[in-house]
Amino acid sequence: MNRSSVWWRSAGRRLALVAMVVGAVTAQATPTATDCRAAEPVPWQAVAPGVWVWLPPGAGDVSPANAGHVVPTSVVLGGRDAMVIDPGPSHRHGLRLRRSIECRFKASVRWIVNTHAHSENVLANSAFADLAADGRVQVLATAATREGMAQRCPDCLASLTQRVGEAAMAGTQIVLPNRTLTEGDELRVGAFRLQVMRVEQGHTEGDLVLWNPRHRVLWAGGLVYDGRVPELAQGRVDHWLAALSRLEALKPKQLLSTGWSVGQDHAAPPALAATRDYLQSLRERTLQAMDEGAQPQEIDRVNLPAFQHWKGYAARHGFNVQRAWRELEPVWMDQAKPTK
Repeated sequence: MNRSSVWWRSAGRRLALVAMVVGAVTAQATPTATDCRAAEPVPWQAVAPGVWVWLPPGAGDVSPANAGHVVPTSVVLGGRDAMVIDPGPSHRHGLRLRRSIECRFKASVRWIVNTHAHSENVLANSAFADLAADGRVQVLATAATREGMAQRCPDCLASLTQRVGEAAMAGTQIVLPNRTLTEGDELRVGAFRLQVMRVEQGHTEGDLVLWNPRHRVLWAGGLVYDGRVPELAQGRVDHWLAALSRLEALKPKQLLSTGWSVGQDHAAPPALAATRDYLQSLRERTLQAMDEGAQPQEIDRVNLPAFQHWKGYAARHGFNVQRAWRELEPVWMDQAKPTK
């Protein structure tokens, strides 16, 4: 399927989403002049020269207490221009981000990167709807992420609103990416350069990876977890493990994904190994359960005691087992075939 057919299919759904964006621009447009005295500050932390991160308040899952802010939001600065990577979960979150960049860094957001189609990463696009509508901001993603957002974001918005409350999500509208990124593209923000890599069927149907070789900073979308159980979501175990090997080969010093992980003494950021260990253990134990004659519904046969203390184990591990079982059953059957 060519790129244009991926971009433009489901036209009816997209027209509906465009109407939502127009409504957002009309009803939620942010005044041009920001009153910095009234702007709520953001606790930015420096990652590298010109790179800052806003970390979530804790390492837990989505709840009313965190209003859906469970993954980092990053900003890359080049003079008075700024690129935001994964703006966050809501219109309110995005407005706080936008005002902070204007007040703290005296910069304007020119680009927004959506690394993958999950609500906690992309719904804060809403706060930039007016700028996207008149061409002052480009919202960048892979074609797979844009398609995933078009298909799932209406349901994801409803689900996130139910989990965190209507007040936290007030004014949030769906704003789709308007520029497609592909493997090998390069993004420039001032002198800062980011190489674009694409991972398909890892964590989701399309995770975008950004790599800055000069400072060895890696943005890994939703591919890397630490202390939290990964979610297979729309991905596949073997594809995800292959993606992690590719990321490890880059030898990053700092990694921004579902958290911020920093390598020490020339070692890779520890979250890479932690994520690989969980997925590899899930794969091996699932195949072992098949060898033992277990049935797909016997989730308890694929317990992983070493990871039971990770956040989200009770909520997500069973789902991951079911996803892994469906993927790996053909692999197990091929292994079980007698050789001639």
